[in-house]
Amino acid sequence: MAAASQITNMEVDRTGEDHLKVRKMKKKIMRKQLRAQHTLMRHEGIECVSHATQSLVIANAGLGNGMNRKQLLKTVEEYGLVEALLMPPNKPYSFVKYGSTEEAKKAFDALNGKELMLGDSGQNVVLYSNFVEKVFWKNAVPTNLPPGLTVIEKVVSPEEERRMLESIDWIGDEDAQNAQKTLKHRKVKHFGYEFRYDNNNVDKDKPLPGGLPEICSLFLEKCLKQGYIKHKPDQLTVNQYEPGQGIPPHIDTHSAFEDEIISLSLGAEIVMDFKHPDGHTVAVLLPRCSLLVMSGESRYLWTHGITPRKYDIIQASELGQKVGTITADVGDITLNQRKTRTSFTFRKVRRSPCNCIYPSVCDSQKGQQRQVQPSFPHNEMEASELEQEYVHKVYEEIATHFSSTRHSPWPRIVEFLRSLPEGSIVADVGCGNGKYLGINKDLYMIGCDRSKNLVDICGEKNFQAFVGDALSVPMRSGSCDACISIAVIHHFSTAERRLAALRELARLLRPGGTALIYVWAMEQEYKNQKSKYLKEKHGNKDKEEEISSGMAQRLPGDQMPESSSQDSACTDQLLDNSKDKGCGAKPVADCRLPVHTNRTSFHSQDLLVPWHLKGGTKKRRESVETVLFPAGSKQSQGPSPVFHRYYHVFCEGELEAACRSLDGVRVQKSYYDQGNWCVVLEKL
Repeated sequence: MAAASQITNMEVDRTGEDHLKVRKMKKKIMRKQLRAQHTLMRHEGIECVSHATQSLVIANAGLGNGMNRKQLLKTVEEYGLVEALLMPPNKPYSFVKYGSTEEAKKAFDALNGKELMLGDSGQNVVLYSNFVEKVFWKNAVPTNLPPGLTVIEKVVSPEEERRMLESIDWIGDEDAQNAQKTLKHRKVKHFGYEFRYDNNNVDKDKPLPGGLPEICSLFLEKCLKQGYIKHKPDQLTVNQYEPGQGIPPHIDTHSAFEDEIISLSLGAEIVMDFKHPDGHTVAVLLPRCSLLVMSGESRYLWTHGITPRKYDIIQASELGQKVGTITADVGDITLNQRKTRTSFTFRKVRRSPCNCIYPSVCDSQKGQQRQVQPSFPHNEMEASELEQEYVHKVYEEIATHFSSTRHSPWPRIVEFLRSLPEGSIVADVGCGNGKYLGINKDLYMIGCDRSKNLVDICGEKNFQAFVGDALSVPMRSGSCDACISIAVIHHFSTAERRLAALRELARLLRPGGTALIYVWAMEQEYKNQKSKYLKEKHGNKDKEEEISSGMAQRLPGDQMPESSSQDSACTDQLLDNSKDKGCGAKPVADCRLPVHTNRTSFHSQDLLVPWHLKGGTKKRRESVETVLFPAGSKQSQGPSPVFHRYYHVFCEGELEAACRSLDGVRVQKSYYDQGNWCVVLEKL
């Protein structure tokens, strides 16, 4: 009996110890829960609630601490139907929404204190969950590839991949013939010419013996035949990256290589980051056996690099796994563990100075004015090409900086919009960043602009806007009560195209509808008064109303064209024609467009106006950091990029005369407003 009693007492003691351990564990979990609540509130503004809901936030189960979507989804699906699993990039938590509150309760109880191993890492994490109200997360806006960038999948077969990888001997002694080096970030080997990391260039007079491997030459022949590339490269750099390695953001030196730079990804996929000088970034997935082709803007202006890390964030869906940009869609991203990747990067050595359209970031043109400037257009095709290169492309590139200087509406435009009847349908043709779309809440306003990046900024402000051309607006005739066209028509390069833009505005109006039109005036000094554009020459900080480049100071001398006698004669003749024939004077044949000096009077009606892209502005949630040259380059602190925009500045009476030439409209009012000619026309 005594022995039985002793056993019973021991069992009671063990039970008591077990209960004590359970209570301690519950208290520990509760403390961790509370700590997770406070952390989420303090750092993220996410408020947890004490009552049960359908949604949970799970701490220590995020992409930021190595949790894979597939693993987490498998875990949370054990407790019920999962309607949504949101995993914000770089955050150590995730959100899960269940089909019912009961399922969420079940998961809440089971997940608190649950220990999981992160994939194959051998690292354990403990999960802590809390209830949250409905989770609102902004839908990710799909991003486009940088202009001039293409990615072609499956350009080589698995057998070709194997043979190309075997053609590179990494095991033998470092071979001076092929300039093999082990850098901090990866192993590299050069063929054809050695890339010199001390000066970011190649010695064009000292080719490496042997040239490119035969299998690589065959691959390039295949690419030429398929039309993937235009020129056969003569330089090859082979890089081998282990997980966790990468390359710093850089631009391949302009003077060293021709336009096309191609890179073949073998062994594993990788995410490469591209960055525009305005701070806009694009993450691009390069699948295994894919070919990256960089040309034009993506080669000359955007930096590219590989961030050193062991995991990449990629799209989780099958569609997202394919080539393209990685969007921060919290409902469709996951982690992908990196593996050993080898890249074959082919370039063609440049034999003459670079003459790209980005002179301020080009080492060949540094400190020089570009020798060739566009001519006045002679026909419709040339006019369209001029506007594409010197209007549309430029605004795509400067959109963020441009928008940061365009946030104060002009009073007389506000007055026009507020005078319209409640419920009026108004089209803002050439809406830019949408600064007029929200002026009068009683109107239904819709904007259109040729620049997708500016339209995206409108979308971020929750304005209704779409990408469209002012010469062909995709809206029904007579569908608008009013239209505005602010600082748009002066970007059309012929009188016929400017008239067509006015005619398009009239088409949109219903009978009795009105349109307000602003264009830049040649007369920046009118009735003995200087415009703000001239007044702000010496640095007034209030620059929201300028139509120019946002620069208060005079541009450096190297941005001015070197005037030839032909250019001077051309400008003089233009001015004489303007005086003798009114504003309908046409440009003289074979004349180059002069580059205007900011904050000065105009000396030609048709000209290029510089825009200095500044790196000091901020895009929402994104700090702008300009990286223009490869790391370590002496030119890395060079000037900001300069872009040239085409303008036709209107002289007095020109806009009004063009409006009067249209059928079915009458000019209600015309006036001069701070350096702009303005017209209100009415549809009869």
